[in-house]
Amino acid sequence: MLNKVNKKIQEGFTLVEILIVVVIIGILAAIAIPTYFNYVEKAYASDAQTQIKTIFEECKIWRATHSDFPTDVQEMIDENASNISQSTLLKWQFEIDLQQSSESSSGIEGSIVATSTEEMPGGADNKVCYDVATSTWTGFGTSVECAD
Repeated sequence: MLNKVNKKIQEGFTLVEILIVVVIIGILAAIAIPTYFNYVEKAYASDAQTQIKTIFEECKIWRATHSDFPTDVQEMIDENASNISQSTLLKWQFEIDLQQSSESSSGIEGSIVATSTEEMPGGADNKVCYDVATSTWTGFGTSVECAD
């Protein structure tokens, strides 16, 4: 009878065992959560990068028909030269600064910058920058900040 009582008392976990498990879970969370947020940030930046690539291609077509680059995405939308969705324009504001260049291999230099708005789940004022001459991405979702 005494063995049955001792057996029932010894079933379960001690406070130390539970604390060790909680500490291990905390350590794993401390490692996993920043990594997760980094992936989420890169996903939001990827959306902007896709839109910037589309805008850049549309700008090249615009230059072929207008002999100069557009100064604004809205200008292209007004002339049906861009099909960027309204939902994208609610999340991102795009700045186009492109010029023709004889020094660049593509004949184009400048940048296209996307700045997130309040509607963006990742937060406002995050910039994704594309340098046309070097074909490099900087800003939100990368380890390098946009050059001013």
